[in-house]
Formats: sequence, structure tokens, C-alpha cells
Amino acid sequence: MAKCTVRYWAAAKDAAGTGEETVEADTLQEVVDTVCHDRADDHFQRVLGVSSILVDEKPVGTRSHGDVVITEGSVIEVLPPFAGG
Repeated sequence: MAKCTVRYWAAAKDAAGTGEETVEADTLQEVVDTVCHDRADDHFQRVLGVSSILVDEKPVGTRSHGDVVITEGSVIEVLPPFAGG
């Protein structure tokens, strides 16, 4: 498993209760499963569901999270919708 950093911005940061955390995973789906399992909070899961996700500065877009490979040191950014932008 690769150790990666998950960074939360704006409403995602508030919902996660932190701006950043470290997760071990091989795919983005494993990252999502881990951060959701650690929080039994529907609000966090709703915010995550509407957020854009970048892995190493590249948008994930509509790709299946199970197909997005995480490597050692990857940085995952969780960006909720921003007003006006």
C-alpha cells in the first residue's frame, strides 16, 4: 500500500474536521472508502460526493475511482464547489 496525503479545502475541510490526513491505499477508491469509514457522518459523505478530486494535480473527472492508481507520496485534493467559480 502506498502512503498518500489527502487535502481538504473549504467545506470539505469543515466536514472532515481537518485540512489534511495521511492514508494508505493502492487506488482512489480505497482512499475514499477509508476516509468515509473513519467518519460516520452523512454530511461529510455528501460533501465528498459533490467535490472535484485531483490526484497529483490531475483531475479525476468521471474515471472510476477504482481505476485511479495511488503511488507513494501521491497528493489527493478534495475541492468542493466554490461560489462564483
